[in-house]
Amino acid sequence: MAKKLKLGVIGMSEGNGHPYSWSAIFNGYDRNEMALCPFPVIPEYLNQQRFPAEFLSDIAEVTHVWTQDRQLSESVARAALISNVCDTKEEMIGSIDALLLARDDAENHYDHALPFLEAGIPIYIDKPFALSVKEAEKLWAKCLYPNQIFTCSALQFAKEFNANNLIDLGDIQYIWATIPKSWNKYAVHIIEPTLKLIPNRGTLTGINPMPATNTEVKSVLVSWSSGISAQFQTTGKLPVPLSIRILGTNGFTELKFVDTFNAFKTALETFVRLVRKEENNISKEFTLEMVEILENGKA
Repeated sequence: MAKKLKLGVIGMSEGNGHPYSWSAIFNGYDRNEMALCPFPVIPEYLNQQRFPAEFLSDIAEVTHVWTQDRQLSESVARAALISNVCDTKEEMIGSIDALLLARDDAENHYDHALPFLEAGIPIYIDKPFALSVKEAEKLWAKCLYPNQIFTCSALQFAKEFNANNLIDLGDIQYIWATIPKSWNKYAVHIIEPTLKLIPNRGTLTGINPMPATNTEVKSVLVSWSSGISAQFQTTGKLPVPLSIRILGTNGFTELKFVDTFNAFKTALETFVRLVRKEENNISKEFTLEMVEILENGKA
């Protein structure tokens, strides 16, 4: 049987509860403590699962946690049954096999990741990996070996966004994907699943921000050499479903995301399998294409 990995987790950034949820998917959780976490959706979907059958406790355990606030770290530890609370993130080096950098403030990813990259520790870097190609390359340049970094939006693993759902559509022509909240932090959740759904898209030929009268709305039109186009739209505080609408020569479908737990679990399991050399990594070219769209879409 493969070794059970020891993981560290780093958090938290504003509005991002991944240190709670990711750690619980490995460790299980205390229901009373998790109910106190500031993200009520997390205990809601965790309580729908069966432990340990539907969790990942057999392949890894989160053993160490660090956040920028000791009380917050202790809250995460109590809720997700983490045994070691660190006063500095570097404390966990030497005691963990891999790291979950569970913050989505991309501008800080390099500083948080650097000590672990230099120590040779594999890292799962939360979405978005970087907001510019230059910053992405700066992170990869610090890797000591191939595949030291794993990064993704977990939604590219969502069962709802499966290419099998497109079989009857004919040739894909146009995609319209929407998500609430900000472009910088959340557009990745619709860009990556879309790229995965259209592997024969060809090369990028255009990334064009579209005018909008409402400052909450950000729309970007992307085109590829295959002739496929996609409109990626974030709507800030305005409500909109997280969905991908796909138009083909034979029909139309709308794919809606609903199962957060399954997407996170699949992404986390993929990372552990990568660390064990049982899984291939997401290609650098795929991630760079996402970053290029993010970067040019900001204009």
